[in-house]
Amino acid sequence: MSFEHDQKRLGDALATINGNIKLAFSHQIEDVILLDLLAKLGILPQIAVFTLDTHKLFEQSLAHQREVERYFGIEIAIFCATSEELARIEREIGEWGMRESLEKRKECCRVRKILPLRRALEGVSAWISGIRAAQSMTRAHVGLVEDDAQFGLQKINPLFDWDDAKVWEYASVRNLPVNPLYAQGFASIGCAPCTRAIEPGENIRAGRWWWEDPAHKECGLHRR
Repeated sequence: MSFEHDQKRLGDALATINGNIKLAFSHQIEDVILLDLLAKLGILPQIAVFTLDTHKLFEQSLAHQREVERYFGIEIAIFCATSEELARIEREIGEWGMRESLEKRKECCRVRKILPLRRALEGVSAWISGIRAAQSMTRAHVGLVEDDAQFGLQKINPLFDWDDAKVWEYASVRNLPVNPLYAQGFASIGCAPCTRAIEPGENIRAGRWWWEDPAHKECGLHRR
């Protein structure tokens, strides 16, 4: 399978953006592929890369982040909630309170992810995301370039039409570093209390907030 079309498509999409562009790294294989595509285009050094530390991440994900930094020779900027925000959410929700209601889970995501993302995207014209239409029903209509009204900028989704087979073929052909949680049955990786391995035949995002209705399975970062 050739990936030259995808590389050119990404370059063309980036060329339409005036201003700063950042890439969001979420410890998943899609983001490593995006880093590799940017490196092949020769523009990775010009794209700032950031991640959101929710203080609930798997140790394997944190180790993978360091491995990715070494592999690409980059430094991934870390954004997280303030100590005051974390103290409040720990006091009000605790370790498992997000399972008590959709409202509590969304508030936990808001504090640990959305507020830090707003800070990460200050002064940015566009951000690059690894979301794909094939991942879930909540992402079925995602496109290549979208207006992100929530954050007041544009969002580029270079892998929006990739299926799972294409993702893993690219990772294999390029011998990219992979989060070890995939080998343990995880198919979509987030915070430790809210992510589990999936069973055979389950959707790849079935392990995220598995106690909720599939129509609700978004943290709010990619709200449409």
